[in-house]
Amino acid sequence: MPKYFFNVRHERLSLDNEGEELSDKHAAWREATQIIGKLMQEIDGSLRPGRDLRLEVTDEFKKPLYVIRVVAERSA
Repeated sequence: MPKYFFNVRHERLSLDNEGEELSDKHAAWREATQIIGKLMQEIDGSLRPGRDLRLEVTDEFKKPLYVIRVVAERSA
């Protein structure tokens, strides 16, 4: 089974050095959406305007497959 990595950036970069074996890139996308949902709960108010939360999914060759970004902006 292929391995996928889920790297997170929120104020600093956290590299996923272990990865997860999943059936295909569609399963990796589903896992990414679950991870970003959990991360949104965990940041609990620490996302500030002008900052973002980013989850990048790569394959076992470190090729980027998906990026999910949550961007905080102050409205004018």
